[in-house]
Amino acid sequence: MSFRFRVLGLVMLVALSATGATAWLTLRQARQQLSATASADQAQIDMISSELRAYASRQGTWEGVPTLVQRLHRDTGQRIHLETDVDVVVDTDTEENPDRATRPLGPLSALVNPRPTLSLAGVPTAQLAASTVNAIGNYRSGILLAACLTRSGVGVTTTPGALGVPAFEPTADDERFAPDLTENCRVGTAQAGRDTEADLTRTDNCIASKDSLPAPNSPDRATPDSGSPLAPTQPTGSSSVRPVPIPTDGSTTPDDTINCLTQVFNLQINDVAPQPARLYLGAQGDPAAALTSGPMLAGVAGVAGVAILCTALLSHRVLRPIGRLTAAAQRLGRGDLGGRVPVEGRDELAELGRSFNQMADSLQRGEERQRRLVADVAHELRSPLANLRGYLEALKDGVITPDPELFASLHEEAVLQQRIVDDLQELALAEAGTLAYHRVFVDLAELLETCRTAHLALAEAAGITLRAVAEPVTVHADPDRLRQVVGNLITNALRATAPGGNVTLYASRIDTTSALVRVSDDGSGIAPDALPHVFDRFWRADSARGRGTGGSGLGLAITQQIVTAHGGTITVTSTPGTGTTFTLTLPLP
Repeated sequence: MSFRFRVLGLVMLVALSATGATAWLTLRQARQQLSATASADQAQIDMISSELRAYASRQGTWEGVPTLVQRLHRDTGQRIHLETDVDVVVDTDTEENPDRATRPLGPLSALVNPRPTLSLAGVPTAQLAASTVNAIGNYRSGILLAACLTRSGVGVTTTPGALGVPAFEPTADDERFAPDLTENCRVGTAQAGRDTEADLTRTDNCIASKDSLPAPNSPDRATPDSGSPLAPTQPTGSSSVRPVPIPTDGSTTPDDTINCLTQVFNLQINDVAPQPARLYLGAQGDPAAALTSGPMLAGVAGVAGVAILCTALLSHRVLRPIGRLTAAAQRLGRGDLGGRVPVEGRDELAELGRSFNQMADSLQRGEERQRRLVADVAHELRSPLANLRGYLEALKDGVITPDPELFASLHEEAVLQQRIVDDLQELALAEAGTLAYHRVFVDLAELLETCRTAHLALAEAAGITLRAVAEPVTVHADPDRLRQVVGNLITNALRATAPGGNVTLYASRIDTTSALVRVSDDGSGIAPDALPHVFDRFWRADSARGRGTGGSGLGLAITQQIVTAHGGTITVTSTPGTGTTFTLTLPLP
């Protein structure tokens, strides 16, 4: 994406963010402050009613609940009013402000019913009456025990029981727990206020009509365990509950029967169970919260600050690199090719800085190549051209007599100068990266054998053994340029090796990524202080050698450039009097 579009996008982002954030903050603040005028949200109502229901279900009484209500009031900040049909259980508004007139209550929030729901699903028809009577007795004794323990200050623990009726036990790890006190509560509440005959009468009337009801002492009649303290006596009296007949063919129990037994359960525990209570939260006439502008203005100020900060960062990010580029370009125009700009990041400005540095590097390399070429040409051609000029002037003036030997010498010198010029041109192309390469898959073993054959006659004439030891290794390279490289190394090795010596060509695979080519001899070697200069142009290991026997001094420089262009490296190791080894590494395809 172009820099122009990025700036435009940033400005649009800031504008849209400012508008959206302002609108969002306004709506959010208005919604929060308007909803504060209501009594409480549904989650808060559910939480308060759930805790109150759990308290009464566990403790068996509403006594002691003001402490819990006070905590809920502190947690929620709501006025909590809890009342039953008999009395007001607690009102946090009047308890905290006893001298304050009671405000009108808010709307009814929830009905808190701490009584259990009898579940007779899955109970066989013949055991419905006995199960209901047992449930009534268990709950009555348990809830009275819980209420007694609560009034005595002992904690109560409930566990799920049969048919949805919980079991009540004192909390054993409560520091106020006393076995004697607990036993007194158990004895005093076991049958307190229990009318077992009424339980049996009402349940029997739910199960069957008087025509189909079994005799009181019939073995077919299901009754509670006779050993239980809840064992009923023979039912007497009539019931106010409408009898509901039940099929005698073994079919499923009708829902009316289940509902009837559930009503009997609720009726028979009504005098001992905690009364359902109505929960009111808040009060009528609470002042509505005004829509304050402080948070909105703070949001607008924050957005404006972000916009200013982004603008400052953008201008700094843009203007500083542009200023550096301008200064560097001015220095470049004055001829200072060494100036560069620091590059940070990966955006368009960073890419522009990298392109400028690449351009400056290219200009500097070109200038250096041109300077070196001119200096090399001037250095290498000055003396030979002066000699040619002297001989030609002497021939012109008649100082010397022209003869075939003189013309042959002058021609040989001209050819040598032409070869130097050609080598300099090839080296300049290689350094500039414009030397042409025609890459194919080349077997290094075949290439070394070709080079050995080409130089075998010269080696035999010098009395030197030239051999190739190579394994098949294929590289992707220009075969002509590789032969030129190996040929230069062989030529130098033959010059440095005395008659009777050896020159060895070797090639192998190093690993899965690279191959090795080695040209070694057992000649005179190179001095350690001269090793760093072997790849310098016009350098010769033996300064006493002339160009006629020592070459132009450009071969190794050209060799290094060709190897580098193939992605490889060339190194040299040598010991004076022992020999020299040139090692090439080339990447595998």
